[in-house]
Order: sequence, then C-alpha cells, then structure tokens
Amino acid sequence: MANGKQKKSKKKLFIFGGLGILVIALVLIALLGGSKEDIIAVQTEKVDKRDITQTVTATGTINPEFKVKITPEVTGEIMKLPVDEGDKVKKGTLLIRIQGKTYTAQKERADAVLLSSKATLSMRRAELDKVKAAYNRVKELQAKGLASNSELETAESNYLSSKALYEAQQSAVLQSKASVKEADDRLSKTSIYAPMDGTISQLNVQLGERVLGSGFSQGTNIMTVSNLNNMEATVEVDENDVVLISVGDTTRIEIDAFGDRIFKGIVTKIGNTAKTGGLGTQDQVVNFEVRIKLIDTDKNLRPGMSCTAKIETETIKNVLSVPLQSVTARNASELANGKKDKKTNDNKPLNVKKRTKSKQKLQEIVFVIKNGKADFAKVKTGISDDNYIQIKSGLKENQEVVTGSYRAISRELKKGSTVRVEKKRKSGIREK
Repeated sequence: MANGKQKKSKKKLFIFGGLGILVIALVLIALLGGSKEDIIAVQTEKVDKRDITQTVTATGTINPEFKVKITPEVTGEIMKLPVDEGDKVKKGTLLIRIQGKTYTAQKERADAVLLSSKATLSMRRAELDKVKAAYNRVKELQAKGLASNSELETAESNYLSSKALYEAQQSAVLQSKASVKEADDRLSKTSIYAPMDGTISQLNVQLGERVLGSGFSQGTNIMTVSNLNNMEATVEVDENDVVLISVGDTTRIEIDAFGDRIFKGIVTKIGNTAKTGGLGTQDQVVNFEVRIKLIDTDKNLRPGMSCTAKIETETIKNVLSVPLQSVTARNASELANGKKDKKTNDNKPLNVKKRTKSKQKLQEIVFVIKNGKADFAKVKTGISDDNYIQIKSGLKENQEVVTGSYRAISRELKKGSTVRVEKKRKSGIREK
C-alpha cells in the first residue's frame, strides 16, 4: 500500500511540475514576444534629377476643323438630290434642288405688277406734263392781267396734285422692283450649291422629302459639308485643369479606332463658357471645351471618332523628383506627436492635381530611411507627370525615400519605425 501511494505522489509531482514549466514557458514567450519590435517592409528609391512634363488628360471626339451645315431658306419638296453621303464635292456643285413652281409663280406675279406699275407711271407722267403746261400758261396770262388770281390758284392746285400722284407712282414702281428682287431671291434659293470644297459627311434627307425653310424656324438640317483634310479634337476639360492650359500647348492624341497610334496636335481654342452636367446633384461637373488641331492626319479619320488627349501644359528639365506615391499628406498634430489623428481618414498618398480638402492644415511629407529607421521630410512639390513629381525643397539628390508599400506610406510608417528594405528585381519580383 505504501509503495502504491508513493507512486501516485510521484505521478502527481511530474504532472504539476510539467504544467508549471509550460506556464513559465508561455509567460516568457509572451514577455519576449511583446517586447519584440515591429519591422515594416518597404521599398525605396533614390531621389534623382529628371525631366518632368505636366499633362492634362481629357476625352472627346474628332471633328472637321471646317464644316458647314446646309439648311434651306425656302420650304418645298426635294426634286433633285445628286449627291450622297461620303461624296466629295467642289465649291459651286449643286447639292439639292427644291420644287420651285410656287416661287416661279410668285416671280411672274411680281414681274406683272412691276409692268403695271411702270405703265401707270407713264400715264401719271403724261398727266403731269399736261397739267404743268396749263399751269405755266395761266401764270403767263395772270402776269399780263388776262387771268384772275383764282384761275392761277386752280391751275397750281391741279399741278401739285398731279405731281404728288406721279411721285406716289414712282414709289409704287420701286416697291414692285423690290418684290421682283425678293421673288428672284426666293426662286434662286430653291437650288443650293456647295459653299466650299469638301465631303458630304452627313446626309439627313432623301429625294421627294419635304423640307422646311429657315424663314420662321430653325429649318431642316439637310446635310453637312466638311473639309476632312483639316481635323481637330474637341475635348472637355475639368474646371480645375483648364487654367493650366494655354493656346499653343502641344498635345498627344490617342484615337480609339487607331489603337496605340499617337497623333500630334496643338491647342487652338479654349472655351470661355462652362458646360455644366448634373446640375444640382452630387454628380455635378463643370467642364470647358478645348479644341486641338491635328498636325498629322489620316485619310481614314471620320467625324465623331472618340479620342483621349494628353495636353502637355509645362515641361521642366533636370529637377529633383520622386515617385508620385512617395508623397503623402499628414496633419500638423500627427507630425508633432507621431500618432495618427483619429479624426482624419486614412492618410492617402497626395493627389497632385486634386489635393485633399480638409479644414486641418496638411503638410506634404516624404518618408526617408536613416540607419534602418524611418523618418519624414517636409517637402514642397511642383508639377508632376504620370510617374514622378518635382521636389522644390526638403530633399537632396541620392537620398533614399520610401516608394511602397501603399499601406506602409499611408498608415503604418511614422518617425522612428524600424524598416526592412525590399529590393525590386527587374522582373518585378521582390527580394529581401
């Protein structure tokens, strides 16, 4: 019995001893693990001098630089339509002829009225000559005392009356001549000719169709004649970017139908009137129209093709620069105490063109590496391209700056953080 109790005591001793050792081990692991410093993996790049070209990107369509919309000035049925969409025409080529019977009749009526007015004028002239002669005779007789004053007054009244009728008829003849010219003009407008050399880029009517003249309304848009040898891109630019653009800026244009081919262009016109979309909603946008003349063109370009234009607004050479993602913004209180302000959103890398809007003053910073530790440098930035941003002050050439990861730059890094630099291979695979 004594041996059995002794064995049980030893067994309990081993069990409790093992549990005690396990607890001690766990405590040590917790203490050692808790005191272990977090190491943040980052990628870096050295500050270098580069040429930077600032660009503004906008989308739009390709259109002829010169085009004329053909609208009739008279109403009627299309009797002749000798052109089709895509046809090339010379200046003066007949484009359309409208039924002119009504206008021919108006012309003939005006001619007849003019002839009648001229005949009446001749009669009035004869009457005036007769009355004038009688008036002159009475004047001579009255001077010799052979005619009374009343006779002279009657003769003078008849003369003045005939003269007034003659002058009124002269006005009637002038009115008739104007009516003839107006009828001639309307009749001539039944035939429409090409105003310039070009191509029928759009045809909206068919033979036999009735069109409306533009006398009292907008009129029917019959067709468009375009000069396809001179094309331009019409794009809409955001109000924040249009102030950066100037007439004469060089532009690189990508047209969807031509794949990766780049067309060169020059800004020729910047709109002064805003085009507002989504007025009164959260999606409201304010754009301005910018026209870009294509320097090099292609015979296969067609009006209405969609395009993307990159307008080069400014170029500076050999300036200090860092990757765009290296620049972030932190508020003053965070930089002072090294802690993230809970009232602010995640610190996102700075968007160069549309900077973070906040009531708190934000400071642009770049994280640099010193002896395996992170530190920040307050910087002043300039223009940027698609990849790099100019550094005006705050950094020196060949300084090592953090370029990634996004999470590290925007959230994790602070002054004094221990970092491990991951280098990038050319293939894009990181190596430690």
